[in-house]
Amino acid sequence: MRALNEAGFTEPRPIQAETIPACLEGDDVLGLAQTGTGKTAAFALPILQRLIEEPGRGPLVLVLAPTRELAIQIDAEFRRLARYTDIKTATVFGGVSPRVQMEALRRRPEIVIGCPGRVLDLIKQRVFDPSFIDTLVLDEADHMFDMGFLPDVTRILEKLPKDRQNLLFSATMPSSIRSLANKILEQPHVVELANTRPAAQIEHFLYEVGEGQKRALLDRVLDQEDCKTAIVFTRTKHRAKRMAQQLEARGLKAVALQGNMSQVQRDRAMQGFRERRFDVLVATDIAARGIDVADIDYVINFDPPATPDTYTHRIGRTGRSEATGRAVTFVTGEDRLWVRDTERVLGSKIPRLVAEGLATQPAIDRDRGPRPEGGDRSRSRSRSGSRPSGRSDSGAGGRAGSGGRPRSRGGRSRSRSSATA
Repeated sequence: MRALNEAGFTEPRPIQAETIPACLEGDDVLGLAQTGTGKTAAFALPILQRLIEEPGRGPLVLVLAPTRELAIQIDAEFRRLARYTDIKTATVFGGVSPRVQMEALRRRPEIVIGCPGRVLDLIKQRVFDPSFIDTLVLDEADHMFDMGFLPDVTRILEKLPKDRQNLLFSATMPSSIRSLANKILEQPHVVELANTRPAAQIEHFLYEVGEGQKRALLDRVLDQEDCKTAIVFTRTKHRAKRMAQQLEARGLKAVALQGNMSQVQRDRAMQGFRERRFDVLVATDIAARGIDVADIDYVINFDPPATPDTYTHRIGRTGRSEATGRAVTFVTGEDRLWVRDTERVLGSKIPRLVAEGLATQPAIDRDRGPRPEGGDRSRSRSRSGSRPSGRSDSGAGGRAGSGGRPRSRGGRSRSRSSATA
């Protein structure tokens, strides 16, 4: 309780209230939950409780995550919640020397958190023995598929005991993840809080602008009074690097996060952004997966994402933990289909804003009728500029099942039947 109080837990969030009892009963869980809903604590708390009540020689728990950043964040959450216990964790991922990770595994931690590639390598080298894994967690399973990790995940599953608890979390449910869930989950307790829609406290806006005017528009948005911190998404790593340099030259504290960076450079960039030594993080989709930083005011899609699902993942970095946030997307005339598909997923029309003085390219047919006018507003910050004036064009603004049964670490007899998802 002391660690929970220090972590600021007062009452469980929806996914925690749905997931924790099922986990404690030993049921498999299929959690459909977007980023920032509190899902890490939803599986970490019951895992820690069971390890306290039924201690054993580790490793006993394996958590697989698609990115190093997410693995590190999950490890930090476990450590925070287990602060006043003797439970040990180890984190393993590629891009760095395995020596320290191997040493951590030799200490027989109860919980191992890692990326599939490095976990599989360490199993093959017989450094990591998964023979006693009692609980498997797959976090952000859809991202694992996007990044090509499912073959590694399948090979890892073959090395684990068949009698174990499985917890699978995903923001979306493509056919590949549904197939995986059917394969490994037995009569899962289903927690469905995602339905691919972003958090309700996120405000969405589209700026209709010509491609050549995006850079000037970005300066205007970053100069708004309520934009203290922002993540800017670009389509390519070269554009991310160049844009961060341009923003720095303009006097902003900006840093890039892109695929050509070493792990040390990535860690330095993320740590600087968390500690507010940087106000703006310019990132690509792959590099930004697993980012978990509190109090991000704006997510700016300089280049629209490829799909509505990617949009959901991008903007999930703001409006977290019931805080408010804004998602701003720059669209041109070539983005009509993306706008239509994304609005269909959101279930509402995204308000359009037109930046005064910049050429526009309507991304979709507009509703007829009067539009409210917005005025400029200056601000005093370490950067110059004014809030872009815009014409707003249109407004927008679980289920659970279980077959509960208690279980102990002594094992359980289970036949792996299909899971309904």
